[in-house]
Amino acid sequence: MKIKKLLQTLGLITVILTLLPTLDLDYWFIRMLDFPHIQLTILTLVSALLLLIKFDVKDFRDYAFVVILIGCFCFQAYKIIPYTPLVKTELKDYTKTSQDSITLFTANLLQKNKNPTKVIQAIQSIQADVVVLTEANKRWKNDLSSVINSLYPFKVEIALPNTYGMLFYSKHKLINPEIKYLINDSIPSIHTKLQLPNQSIVQFYAIHPTPPMPQENPMSTERDAELMLVAKMARNSEIPVIVLGDLNDVAWSETSNLFKKISGLLDARVGRGFYNTYNAKNYILRWPLDHIFVSEEFRYRNKRVCDAIESDHFPLFMSLSFEPNLASEQKKKPPTTTEIEEANKHLEKHLNK
Repeated sequence: MKIKKLLQTLGLITVILTLLPTLDLDYWFIRMLDFPHIQLTILTLVSALLLLIKFDVKDFRDYAFVVILIGCFCFQAYKIIPYTPLVKTELKDYTKTSQDSITLFTANLLQKNKNPTKVIQAIQSIQADVVVLTEANKRWKNDLSSVINSLYPFKVEIALPNTYGMLFYSKHKLINPEIKYLINDSIPSIHTKLQLPNQSIVQFYAIHPTPPMPQENPMSTERDAELMLVAKMARNSEIPVIVLGDLNDVAWSETSNLFKKISGLLDARVGRGFYNTYNAKNYILRWPLDHIFVSEEFRYRNKRVCDAIESDHFPLFMSLSFEPNLASEQKKKPPTTTEIEEANKHLEKHLNK
């Protein structure tokens, strides 16, 4: 009976943790529950199966409890199944005739990480066209300067001591690069146009909003508002768009899904995998915090989570094909009135703080 009580308690916890994130509240202890969704899904399934296999489910209350657990599992699985090979890919594979491409490398350095060796090795070996690094202070900028200066002629550097510094390096020409503080005067983002070798112009947004954590920001309001602002910019852009960085949100959250609907951008993870980048120091608690979203002019060549760099994040690499002539094949539907209202609500919450 003790084991049964333990399983019932575990099951009750999974039910509560499943229901709390459905509340329309921005408190950190609720929004943080979006993150370990894979782990929660597995825990719910294990709890339900053990109750069914280990014990006779004869009592109506036991039966109802198992049904609730199975319902929670189905709800949880529904949210993460899009990021498995069980569904159709959202960002289509490149065509073999395509010649134009761009490669991206993004990593959260972990500001207190004082060993740049693995980062330098990764940059040198991958030699991506664009490198975006977050949590970069002056020491990090100086430590990387030798390899950066030899590979990347174009750069935007914001070295900050507050863990929100950002470094943007490119092999291709940057046009009108800007540093913007969309929500908070200490949280920068980089907005720049980039000229591809075929002379096409692409709009980049590199962002790193605050996470909903008590030591960072007790509410997700600022993060959500920044994501909605960038989503609207992407939607209104007249040229192809790439958004990348540590968004401090997971792919399956309501905010991330709304970001995609408002922006119209595509996610290579849909139909392919989770690409978990955090936590590099914990084998069990991992989820996808680092993101790359692209407009319909791009197609998938390759994407991978790179080797550890002694940060709490794994770096993320992506290779894209540029095929604007086929953009109509994967263009998403415009957002509904309800979705636009929901995005505006996130912005109003921030303004009314």
